Amino acid sequence: MRAKIPKLRWFLAGLLLAATVINYTDRLTLSVVIPDVRHHLSLTDEDYAQIVSIFLFAYAIMYAVSGYVVDRLGTRKGFAVFISTWSVAEILHGFAKGKWSLAFYRFLLGLAEPGNFPAATKAIAEWFPADQRGIGVGIFNAGSSLGAAIAPPLAAFLTLHYGWRSAFIFTGGLGLIWLVLWLVLYEPPHKNRWLREEEYLEIKDKVRPPEETQPARGDRLNWRRVLKSRQCYALMIARFFTDPVIYFIIFWLPSYLHQERGFNLAQIGEFAWVPFLFGDVGYIFGGWLSGRLMRSGWELSRSRKFAMALGACLLPSAILAPLAPSAGLAIAATSLIIFGHGIWIANLLTLPTDLFHGPEVGTATGFSGMAGAVGGIIATLGTGYVVTKFSYTPIFIMAGLMHPLALFLVYRLLPNRYFEI
Repeated sequence: MRAKIPKLRWFLAGLLLAATVINYTDRLTLSVVIPDVRHHLSLTDEDYAQIVSIFLFAYAIMYAVSGYVVDRLGTRKGFAVFISTWSVAEILHGFAKGKWSLAFYRFLLGLAEPGNFPAATKAIAEWFPADQRGIGVGIFNAGSSLGAAIAPPLAAFLTLHYGWRSAFIFTGGLGLIWLVLWLVLYEPPHKNRWLREEEYLEIKDKVRPPEETQPARGDRLNWRRVLKSRQCYALMIARFFTDPVIYFIIFWLPSYLHQERGFNLAQIGEFAWVPFLFGDVGYIFGGWLSGRLMRSGWELSRSRKFAMALGACLLPSAILAPLAPSAGLAIAATSLIIFGHGIWIANLLTLPTDLFHGPEVGTATGFSGMAGAVGGIIATLGTGYVVTKFSYTPIFIMAGLMHPLALFLVYRLLPNRYFEI
């Protein structure tokens, strides 16, 4: 008889956390080693901005498509396809010969990496009741900040000791190791051979019905109807305005510390991870908070929106970062930015599981993520221009205003009647 795994849904949430860590470590490695890459491949700031935008362009296209793919293939197969592809693309970065080969490998990475989020969100919907979905999403999404915290010291260490190419090869290999564990352990609850009977009985009537966790047939999934729905375009607008903030921190914080605060590569590896540690706390706390409010008697919609409002209120601290008299205070302000964003996004990413049925969750998540990536492209190109011609200050000011604006729009566009359990 095969051994069963106790509390399997929490173990799987940890596995999803690990995938998101790898996802963000892979995408962030370039931003950490870019001083060396610039030197060896003769790149300018505008070259770097274009390469990042190419990544985000591919990311935007495939975020929408990846959600549909996950809904058609199912969570297990869909995730396997995406993580194997992005891991190979990351390894190929280590073989770049110039700007355009690096841009091409970055494009491939952008095509595959978005699949992490629709697949992980769909997995949470398959395994977690409504009052636990927020913390489930918070756990896996904490991997974005944890990966962002791990990437600077890891990539800096590998670059300093073995060269920048080794950083890409090592981080890409991690995803292929994760893939083996995923294929062994993951199936929906009603099919999973590792699930204990008592845990199945605990969750089976509280998660999406088994027929909704199957890969959707073409005649069951109408992506046009999902895209045209008020719920979907409200999520798209919210992410269009707020995702660029975290993209800015992810892709430009090391360059900001190098250019504006005088950090060298070793110092970037030593300090650039600190804000993302606060992001981990924000993701977990934000997901826990909405679930705790629901268990206290709050309605689902009110719980999610209150947690999002709390996070959004912290984002104006971004305005203080470039005005701080020391690098330490700038890092502290950046830490508050990511903490607030963590609370916000843990709940925003949970909303597709509240607003859509099982076969539509991945598709809705994909469309909203696509909108966030489009916002990221526009913001990244603008950042490259503004930083070259002026400074980072206008960018930080804009970053501080986006979440309050998006919060207002969420309250206007998503009244309580749109939510379901």
